[in-house]
Amino acid sequence: MTEDDARAWFLDRFGEVKTAAVAAFLDTVCEETGRQNLISPASIATIWTRHGVDSAQLLFHVKHNAGDWLDIGTGGGFPGMIVAILGDGPVTMVEPRRKRAEFLQQCVERLGLSHATVRAAKVEAVEGRFSTISARAVASVEKLLQAAEHCATPETRWILPRGRIEAEELARLQRDRTRVFHVEHSLTDPQSSILIVDRNKGRAR
Repeated sequence: MTEDDARAWFLDRFGEVKTAAVAAFLDTVCEETGRQNLISPASIATIWTRHGVDSAQLLFHVKHNAGDWLDIGTGGGFPGMIVAILGDGPVTMVEPRRKRAEFLQQCVERLGLSHATVRAAKVEAVEGRFSTISARAVASVEKLLQAAEHCATPETRWILPRGRIEAEELARLQRDRTRVFHVEHSLTDPQSSILIVDRNKGRAR
């Protein structure tokens, strides 16, 4: 997928207004990366694909009613800011590094995202329950599920973009019989996967 393909992908699925808002945000990320390391400078040339589409594709894996969305370790805004720009439901972005959290808050205000909230904290300090939880390559899956379990309900879907998931890792995860683990392939990198985690309704905790 080229950068032109990525822009066309956004236009086809989200329209001109949302795509323009994404463009404004991505431009801001590129500019801010000169001041703080939001994304790898090497990925700026492919920001629409590497960060834009890579984040937006998660919206196609939510349950019918996405509800409140929690994004853990949002960093430079991915996927949390993209989800907030494209969706209308409440989005909470958790980013413990204060300078990055301040940047995210400025973007929320600049883009008028009244349904988006930024928390400069670790997920362990977050209160509330969420229908969808995402985290882009944050910690190990096991540690992440444990750290944010208090934010989940029996209906919560976890959408976790990862790198390559080896068969051994998936088999290890599947030993947890309280959850169902499903792997989807990323649109932007055939070597990358999106791990979908749901509660196994057939097993009591």
